[in-house]
Amino acid sequence: MASTAISKEMLPVSPYFLALREDLRRPRKPLARFRSGELEVEVVAAPDGVFALVQRPGNGGLALRAAFIAAPFECQVLDAQPGESARLRVTSGMGEHHIVFAIGSEALEILRITVCLTPETSILIPFAPRDLYPLGREDDPVAASGTVEAAQRGLNGGLIYFRIDEPAFGNVLYFQNLTALNDYYRDTGTKPDGVVGGEWPELGYLLPTPERDQDPASAALEAGKTVTISDAIVVFRYMAPPDERESARQFIQMLGTAYKALELPPVQYRDWADRAERAARDLDEAPEATIRHYGHRYVHPYTGAEYPDIMVQMSVITALHDWGKWRGEPHPLEAELKAGLHKFYDPKLATLRRYLPNVGKDKDADAVDSWYLYHPLLNLGILALDGDADARELFLSSLEYGIRAAQHFDYRWPIQYNVTDFSIIEKTAPADGRGQTDVGGIYAWVMLQAFELTDDKRYLDEARAAIEAAVGLGFNINYQANLTAWGAAACMRLWRITDREVYLQQSYVYLASFFHNSVLWDSQIGHAESYETFLGVTCLQDAPYMAMYECFDTFVAFERFLNDSGPELEPEARMLISEYCKYVLSRAWYYYPDALPAEAVADQQRESNGHIDPKLSFPLEDLYPDGQQAGQVGQEVYGAGAAFIFASRAFHDVEGAPFRIYCDYLLRRIERTGERAVTITLDGVETCTANLRLVRLKRRKLPKSSVTTAGGDSVRPHSSSEDRTDYNVPANGRIVLSWE
Repeated sequence: MASTAISKEMLPVSPYFLALREDLRRPRKPLARFRSGELEVEVVAAPDGVFALVQRPGNGGLALRAAFIAAPFECQVLDAQPGESARLRVTSGMGEHHIVFAIGSEALEILRITVCLTPETSILIPFAPRDLYPLGREDDPVAASGTVEAAQRGLNGGLIYFRIDEPAFGNVLYFQNLTALNDYYRDTGTKPDGVVGGEWPELGYLLPTPERDQDPASAALEAGKTVTISDAIVVFRYMAPPDERESARQFIQMLGTAYKALELPPVQYRDWADRAERAARDLDEAPEATIRHYGHRYVHPYTGAEYPDIMVQMSVITALHDWGKWRGEPHPLEAELKAGLHKFYDPKLATLRRYLPNVGKDKDADAVDSWYLYHPLLNLGILALDGDADARELFLSSLEYGIRAAQHFDYRWPIQYNVTDFSIIEKTAPADGRGQTDVGGIYAWVMLQAFELTDDKRYLDEARAAIEAAVGLGFNINYQANLTAWGAAACMRLWRITDREVYLQQSYVYLASFFHNSVLWDSQIGHAESYETFLGVTCLQDAPYMAMYECFDTFVAFERFLNDSGPELEPEARMLISEYCKYVLSRAWYYYPDALPAEAVADQQRESNGHIDPKLSFPLEDLYPDGQQAGQVGQEVYGAGAAFIFASRAFHDVEGAPFRIYCDYLLRRIERTGERAVTITLDGVETCTANLRLVRLKRRKLPKSSVTTAGGDSVRPHSSSEDRTDYNVPANGRIVLSWE
């Protein structure tokens, strides 16, 4: 959603808005009063429900509808429980609403309103209005004007981020905890698709209600069954940001504050080391995985389908390379796949082509998606910086074309163009009328790789030009999630190289757009109850699904981002990135068809995308937050690299020890400090925990172990077996692991 400034003249409104405006003009007797920082909160009853009026004295406020009750009702103020500011029971012909108000203990002002409904009889809810109204002076909603920066996209996090400019109330993040509402969605057959947003001045959450032609028996709330119908977390800042970089930083800070208020879903241990072994075996042996052309071996994008292309080839090669370094010797398949790379190179254009020269006539051999030009170069750059001379030569020989393309498009790339003359084939995406807005980020990273290889300042200047061309896009910078993550990493690297803080600040713009696009809830709708969705990210700005390739490529980009960061990084940014990586290691397991029930996997895939073979350790491309069947797009052979990446980051060998260390946070350092002791440094934040696990090696016995913090506090294992000992440890600072 684009940033939208609202003036008081733009007010087409509903009767619910007019009713609220009239009611606010009347004298009122609060049911409860409390404060959150400088904010004053009054809980009041209106003719159609209960409101919380949040006011910054002299500077306007918000009216938050806690419950819409389309029938006469009675309110009873109950004793507040520990951690609560107020509790109400509202009785009507609908049944009983229990409403709990709580404030947070964070540095930022925060208000949480949780509403549960226990129907008196089986009921259908045909409609409920939105629940948030900005207020101007003297509590007049017409007198408030402001700007909406971002709102929920599809089934991603249920949030709206806006500011009230007149009067100067400040910045607001409204976050609806959709996880808590799963029972309501399942019982009514509804989905929270784009439910948080609205049009000024009627914003917030629109409770999804059943379709008119839906069977009433499948859409009614059951008598006597309590369901949560709203769990709103609202975070406030007293001063609106002056520019998009500060707005993005505040968004990350406020989202992190809301995140810490959530009851987080658990994460599970996943044996990525074994999955990597299986993936390597299937890549090497399964006939559906590779094909031979020109005497060389190439990777099929999907099982037994699609033509080899350079992005697929480089993605698998680079992941295999990282895994080979981790295991202490390269896998033979890495060299075999590298041997055919030169066939993608076009010496006339001096660039890598997407396809091999013999690609079928059903493909446009000259067409390339903008990001496809640069992502193979990024992976070549990784190999080149690791000492691969052939990769260096191919990387450097392809750079001039990449620069010409960037400059031709003035660092604002279309969706697809012709590589021979830069003529545009598809300029913008139908969903939002924009091109590939985040390609500048991955281009900048490639240029920074070139700068590191050559020390040629021209490449640094190109990186800066690409990042600066993205200024003004704000929350619309995201086109494809992994590209946005690489853009954040490029900004962080630029900050380290130039010491110009503007690039650190610009990194927050990429991060804000990325996390705005994340699935900040654990869906239990339909088949989604068989897999995890929390902190996943839909792969494209308009995609309905999360994809494995974007998932693990983002993981790599964020590793680079954190490596270049320091104490200046906003703590909430560090937390959200670290938690994303933590949840990836648990959630990504469900992309593999052998981890899903058979009925959760689609029988048919996109035409030309092959088929699904659950015996192969290749991930499905698509998992859906709304519980559709997975794998409708296909099974990604090019996603095989995920297991290699996750194994090489999560598992750590300790020389001479009978176990491996598994940690779901990226470790900053492991140092051997004794014959049977290591000191481990974690670089998360104080408020989070990491899972540290000792995993027994084959034919070895797991020893007794102990973990202590840097302060000398002992950490007891939370579970132990013959094969594994599990600890929950602080995600920030040093711990000492010792064993007998």
